[in-house]
Amino acid sequence: YGLIGNLHTAALVGMDGSIDFMCWPEFDSPSVFCRILDKDKGGHFVITPENCDLTCKQQYLPFSNVLSTKFLSEEGVGSVTDYMHRPRPGSRSHGYMLPWLMRTVEVIRGELTFDLECFPAFDYARAKHTLEIQDAGHIEKQHPSKHASEAEESIFQSVFMHWDLTEENAESFVGAQRAVFTPEQIEHHDGMGFTSNPADHVAQTAVHPMDLRFVVGCTGSGSCPLVRLEPTPHKSGLGDGVKSRFTLIEGQRVTFIMRTTPEYVASELAKTGVGAAEIDMYYVKYNPTLSMKFVERVLEDTLLYWLGWIRSCAYSGRWLENVERSALILKLLTYEPTGAVVAAVTFSLPEAIGDSGRNWDYRFTWVRDSAFTMYAFMRLGLNKEAKCYMNFVSKICRAKNPDGGLQIMYTLRGGREMPELVLPHLEGYRGCAPVRIGNGAADHIQLDIYGELLDAVYLYNKYSNPLSYDEWVDVRALVDYVCDNYDQPDMGIWEVRGQRQNFTYSKIQCWVAVDRGLRLVEKRDLPCFTIDRWRRVRDTIYEEVMEKAWNSEHEYFAQSYENKDTLDAAVLAMPLVFFCDGTDPRFIKTMRRIMLPPHRGGLTANNLVFRYNAMETDDGLSGEEGAFSLCTFWLAEALARASKSNLTMLYKAQVIMDEMIMYGNHVGLFSEEVDKSGKHLGNFPQAFTHIALISAAFNIDRALKTNHK
Repeated sequence: YGLIGNLHTAALVGMDGSIDFMCWPEFDSPSVFCRILDKDKGGHFVITPENCDLTCKQQYLPFSNVLSTKFLSEEGVGSVTDYMHRPRPGSRSHGYMLPWLMRTVEVIRGELTFDLECFPAFDYARAKHTLEIQDAGHIEKQHPSKHASEAEESIFQSVFMHWDLTEENAESFVGAQRAVFTPEQIEHHDGMGFTSNPADHVAQTAVHPMDLRFVVGCTGSGSCPLVRLEPTPHKSGLGDGVKSRFTLIEGQRVTFIMRTTPEYVASELAKTGVGAAEIDMYYVKYNPTLSMKFVERVLEDTLLYWLGWIRSCAYSGRWLENVERSALILKLLTYEPTGAVVAAVTFSLPEAIGDSGRNWDYRFTWVRDSAFTMYAFMRLGLNKEAKCYMNFVSKICRAKNPDGGLQIMYTLRGGREMPELVLPHLEGYRGCAPVRIGNGAADHIQLDIYGELLDAVYLYNKYSNPLSYDEWVDVRALVDYVCDNYDQPDMGIWEVRGQRQNFTYSKIQCWVAVDRGLRLVEKRDLPCFTIDRWRRVRDTIYEEVMEKAWNSEHEYFAQSYENKDTLDAAVLAMPLVFFCDGTDPRFIKTMRRIMLPPHRGGLTANNLVFRYNAMETDDGLSGEEGAFSLCTFWLAEALARASKSNLTMLYKAQVIMDEMIMYGNHVGLFSEEVDKSGKHLGNFPQAFTHIALISAAFNIDRALKTNHK
């Protein structure tokens, strides 16, 4: 799949032109399409050629999150361009976002017949809906936009060279039909949305009526395609969808637009006391008159928004294309209203095929993931995004737990409640039940988050903006909390659902938290009356890890103080956070042990790293899982950091990096895990993996440049 989005929600688009996953209108709202989790009931929106004897190609348009799917056959070549609108500063059409899903179908050569199916399944396929095909009114033919006269070097022209935007005789018109899907409003009594946070309740229970409209573009000779939406029953019984079969020849195109109906939004505004004048203004802004000229401008604005954003990326080293794609995906995973970063756009994609139950909802912001994202953006010179997340951090720090700590995860609006619920009516991806929404790990104790967060804050102070006094007070309180609680067992970075342990990685990150607090004091002369205690705690943690986590018999750092015979790839982060140097003999021995195959006591197979041996580790779940993509990138980066004493490690790091990139999908996206056959497992796309790719690329490239000097 490729991913499109608008920094509020996102959709997965398959190589067959099918949207098989989309929550609407926010990342954590109920799904409208989720065929990826149930092929019969989940809902989908597909536009694909009738001819099955063709080749499919998919790519992002350069420097953007606009996705192009091409269909090539002897009869003709067609494409579907998918995107969600993003406004750009100085837009010629409008400076605000239109919350629309837009799909442009066209034929570039010859002739192709397309089949369209739109079968929404509202509220996680729990709500039935009605369908009404309305008359869209008078068909008014319009002339196209004359972009060439306004911008000779338009990016729009360079990408869509086959669109003759200056043809005087070409016509376009708004389709005569509008399909309106109206879901029933079901009152649920458990699960997501049952929260004390009003903003979360609105977003997580949003089940909006939606409509499907279209605009038709004709050839310069006046030849126009015929497009008709036909109501069609669906076997799920949830409600009718629409189908359409239409033929396009070279030069013809149709743009389909799906959105929340403006009538529904207006009625909701009226309920809040908004006056008629304001509602009329809403219609002017968000229900503009459609035309192909307007559609062209919306697409151009979206392309230029993404181009303008990625131009700020300062990275110029090896794997540039992969780094930029990862940055663009991380930006797509950012929730614009708050700056929070969603861990993945999907829920319940399994970490193992079968009945292991390793299916989780990742549509929330983890302190850990977001802190790493902040680090990645700063490494790339994208400091505006780091500033947005720092504002989110300040917000959650002002609402700490009663004991002074933080939750490990929050909703995208900073809420704390995300009750976990199983949806038994959905069969799951490839039959892998259960399908869960919400996340029961929200109340876990995971002490590593403080190190990851404070490391990001330290780098923010160093590379972006100096901390304010109020921000320092929040940081100081978190360091004091770590000093009070570092010696407590927790659930660890992997969120095990077994017993709490003294995980080595958690202790390392506790050391990082205190160390970064001390560095801020020393570099900024910030006030701290407990600095002597901080130094004692930092040194105590270090000595404790070296004594209690070290397996002297087998010579490696173990997963936890309690399980010294268990290996864990999380300790590969030691040199990455400067707990020890990459050349430290103890770390080198640990890394070499991890690089052994599982049957020899290691965690690496085919240069892919497992986070731990799931068959020998009690994590509270059953079954195996795939190699963890994050850990593989960590190994590559750790090898680069260790190469100062052995240059062959640098070569190995480059090999692993190149091979791992090969496991990305056709458009460079990564999931959480990779199975033995090289297929993706887990929620998708995974922020953590793309963050690790950026970090590994940056540091391996730096090591290679240093070595070449």
